[in-house]
Order: sequence, then structure tokens, then C-alpha cells
Amino acid sequence: MGKGRAVAGGGRAVEVVAGRVPGWFARFAERNGGVVRTVVGPDEIVVWSGDGVTATVAVPFGPLAGVVGERDGLDVSALVEHLAVPRRVGLLLVRLGGHSVGVAEAGQVVVSRTDRHLVHGRSAAGGWSQQRFARRREGQARHALEAAARDVGEVLGSRVGELSAVVLGGDRQALDTLRAERALAPVFALAVPRVLDIPEPRRTVLDDAAERAFAVEVVLRDPD
Repeated sequence: MGKGRAVAGGGRAVEVVAGRVPGWFARFAERNGGVVRTVVGPDEIVVWSGDGVTATVAVPFGPLAGVVGERDGLDVSALVEHLAVPRRVGLLLVRLGGHSVGVAEAGQVVVSRTDRHLVHGRSAAGGWSQQRFARRREGQARHALEAAARDVGEVLGSRVGELSAVVLGGDRQALDTLRAERALAPVFALAVPRVLDIPEPRRTVLDDAAERAFAVEVVLRDPD
């Protein structure tokens, strides 16, 4: 995948589709003077290139079991095998006024529900008119998030025992509002730390998120 972002402490994170991990690391080695060692931990894999660049992967759906240790050269076989295990992953995408919820297998959506609700933008007017507008907007936002909570409960809450993880995306404030719902606690207990940056939730956006949910994020850092 071509998606990338800057990370705290320097470096850049890129998403790599699960099926392309071996090829991506082979090209990483070609571009950076080979690979001198790979350190495999239960939650993280670090690959050192010949010119000092590191590629670090936080193991998704971890931890890895029974394969930890240091190897000479490039060896991400344990990660590839781990990613090949069949899993069902929940998807929860929300922005104010819209949400899309689903279940994915092997990067494909198998169950979904998407809905949109009108929420007006902020008004520049003043006085009582602005206050009335703000109250109306607050009511619209509350109604939209209540609808999202119902769909999350019906689509993901009813299947929480089948899920390996839940991947979130969208507006963090809206997600935090849903996280505060006690009935959704089992869903958010499975949420991974990463929150996908997405546009307005639609079914096509959910399809893209399903593929990204099964991708790994590789953090690249140059030598100090």
C-alpha cells in the first residue's frame, strides 16, 4: 500500500498488505544494502538493513508464540505465517453524521451496515439565533451517535465472540463518545490502538478499511 504517515520520534510508517509482506521486505533489503539481522519478539519484529535503516513491525493480532529470538539476515517467516491465520475482524468507522460498521475476513467485508444523519455545520450568526442553532446541531449530533451505537451493538456486539480484534477509524471524539457507552464495552475491549484516518464513512470506505485492517504497519527509521 502507498499510504504513509510521519511518526513521533522521527521516521515514517507505511501500510503493507498482508500478502505482500515477503516482497516488501525483499525490496527493502535491495534498496538498503541487504539485511544484517532480524529480531523477532512476541509483539514486535525489527529488521536492520546494511546501511542502518530499521523497519519495525508491531505484530497485529499478537502475540507471536514460540518464535522469538535474533536471526542473521532477513527472516519474517514467523510474521507471514501469523498473518495467514484466518481471522474475523470488526470495523467501526464514524464521523459526526455518518458511520459504517462491518465484519471482515481476509480483507473482505462479509457483514456491514452504513448510515448517514444530517448534522448542520457551525453557524457564524450571533445572539439567540446562534444559540437555537447550536441546540439543534447538538440534538442532531446526539441522534447520529445514538444510531451509530445501535448499529455497533447489533453488528459487532452480537458477534464479539467471533472477532479477533476491532479496528477503528474516523473522528476520535465521536469514537470516545461511543466508547463511553457501557453496552459497547466488549466491542471496545477488542479495539487495536491504531485509528484509521478515513473520509466520510461509506461502504466503499469500509471496503478499503477492511483491506487496511489486515495490513501491517512498518515504521522506517534512518540511522542516528
